[in-house]
Amino acid sequence: MSIRIGVIGTGWIGEQHVHRLTNVIAGAEVVAVSDIDLELAAKVGASAGARVVDTAEKLIGDPEVEAVVVTSWGPAHAEQVLACIEAGKPVFCEKPLTTDAADGRRIMDAEQAFGRRLVQVGFMRRYDAGYRQMKRVIDEGGIGTPLIAHCVHRNAAVRESYTTEMAAKDSAVHEVDALRWLLGEEFASVQTVLPRRTAKRFEHLRDPQIFLFETASGARVDVEVFVNCQYGYDIQCEIVGEEGAVRLPDPAAPAVRAAGRVSVPVLHEFGDRFTDAFDVELQEWVGRVAADEVPLGPSSWDGYAATVVTDAAVQSLHSGVIVPIDLGERPALYA
Repeated sequence: MSIRIGVIGTGWIGEQHVHRLTNVIAGAEVVAVSDIDLELAAKVGASAGARVVDTAEKLIGDPEVEAVVVTSWGPAHAEQVLACIEAGKPVFCEKPLTTDAADGRRIMDAEQAFGRRLVQVGFMRRYDAGYRQMKRVIDEGGIGTPLIAHCVHRNAAVRESYTTEMAAKDSAVHEVDALRWLLGEEFASVQTVLPRRTAKRFEHLRDPQIFLFETASGARVDVEVFVNCQYGYDIQCEIVGEEGAVRLPDPAAPAVRAAGRVSVPVLHEFGDRFTDAFDVELQEWVGRVAADEVPLGPSSWDGYAATVVTDAAVQSLHSGVIVPIDLGERPALYA
């Protein structure tokens, strides 16, 4: 018996998830799709044999839909996730969970009133094999107490609609969640630093940017975001501890020896880099839904925390000063 899933949002990531749920993930069936562009929804839905529902609200309320995947425009996520909770349906929501921290609190309040977790947020890096190996080393004490983290998030280029604030809210947000998870603690402050601009960018965009974080225990984290690096999609992470260091491995690729040098290819798109992580993430979620068990992946608290932290980074971007981060008390449901 497959879990009958409705997908809200059939843009690039939505289309990818419909394909994944239909052709890769065991135990899932996409039965309905919805998008503000009904022609696009019809095209994507046809690939899965799914019918088109003309609004997200109708899809969520559809009795045939047992669980929902939200891949719509970020500002629409909060109300769609809240509607899923009200309907008592498990929901997998791509990041951001919300674009406003207050909406994150509303979602957590709704889940607590319901009495169990229904929401998982799509921070796929927790499902990447390399990140999981790093997590295991850290948790087993392999490097001692973590002191410092160095991270790099580079894209070859971005579209003209990419804004300066998106460096924190759309790019570094992945490092924010991954580091909270790897280090097992929250961020206490952030400062955004603006180095010399690259000439290889649109005039309105400040690129690159560096985010300097401090954790609750005093560990220091630097995250470089450079979204016009020209050469490819490059994700790096190193955690330095009291007794050693652990570094994220590069994706496996053959080394070519020719013309007096040794070289390896660099991936160009994030989808290529994290395809396997997306697969593992959704397979686990489908399995938990099928077993009527709460999700194990990133929670509403994690989605809320990411929004608060990246909001503080944007505030520092405009002020230039260190901005304290106050998440408030974590509800017991997310302990």
